[in-house]
Amino acid sequence: MYKTIEDEVLKKSAPAELKAEFLQHEFDRLHTFCVLIYIASIVVWVAYDLILSFIGGQPFTWRSLVFFGVFTILVIILLFIRDARHFQKLNLLFVLTIAFGTRLLIEGLGNDHQPAWLLLAASTTLFTASVLPLSRWSFFAAQLVTWWFLNPFYNTGIEQFELGGVMALSYTTFICGLTLYSFLTLHKAKLNNFIMSRLLLDQAYIDTLTEIPNRRSFMTRASLQLNSVPRENDHYLAMIDIDNFKKVNDVYGHDIGDEVLKRIAQDIKSVTAHHEYARLGGEEFAIYLAGVSREDVETLAGDLCRVVREQPTRHPVTISIGLARVLDGDTLNQALIKADAALYESKHTGKDRYTFHQ
Repeated sequence: MYKTIEDEVLKKSAPAELKAEFLQHEFDRLHTFCVLIYIASIVVWVAYDLILSFIGGQPFTWRSLVFFGVFTILVIILLFIRDARHFQKLNLLFVLTIAFGTRLLIEGLGNDHQPAWLLLAASTTLFTASVLPLSRWSFFAAQLVTWWFLNPFYNTGIEQFELGGVMALSYTTFICGLTLYSFLTLHKAKLNNFIMSRLLLDQAYIDTLTEIPNRRSFMTRASLQLNSVPRENDHYLAMIDIDNFKKVNDVYGHDIGDEVLKRIAQDIKSVTAHHEYARLGGEEFAIYLAGVSREDVETLAGDLCRVVREQPTRHPVTISIGLARVLDGDTLNQALIKADAALYESKHTGKDRYTFHQ
């Protein structure tokens, strides 16, 4: 069954927004790894400089220091970058710089050695790029830049139809194909895993009908707010219940009842967008208000009752709200019990109102 569901989900093309979110997720997760890859690439380049300088009889020059300085600046920039879109451009600049610098190093060798060293440098660069969290356009651009500067047939004296040229062409084709296949396969596998993870998380923490957080999500996030948000202002918990909801279902049917639930969920979302809210189950909803004053809570509760009451619809409803101040030492369950008691008071004193727990 899992395989069937997975196949059905992955048949659909991922939207651009989801792909961008995936790239950002991968970059956040692999940010330290990217820094290490850059540092390792610089170390390899310096090793090339030392080896090729020895083979070619060339000492270190001011150009080596300039390139090393540019590489260091790029690594420092990477340390502060947090947007995956910026990383795509930075990586292209890094590949361009390191490929150009490597080409200058290799040109100091004799023609007999240049093709082999260019192919070695190109394969190292491309294999490194294939494991980074890059978009397709960025990786393809890295391929073009790498072969532009590290082309083993440019100005090296090698002929394509000689034995050495055929071997170089075969190896170039092999490296291109292997790195492209590796990148595209890994990229697709990671994207599919991300899509499936998102789907499972949505099913676990989002209410399917109303598309707002469910009870499990609320208990997790509200508990985090309870334990981490400073008590410079008070914390409050609100319990919300739709008035006469059973009558709506009995008279109009469950389809209309579902529409009412969706509408109330969107009203709660629009009024309390900056707070934690959820559908607890049935016609009950909850809101956790961290760092607010009593006046702010009264304003929000009054606005929510008014928005629901004045909603232009064929099936109007009202809501009742119970409010409880979360005291120091209270657990989330204790706050829910107090808010539920206040909700009971609202229900039995006229409905369409809010009541604070005494």
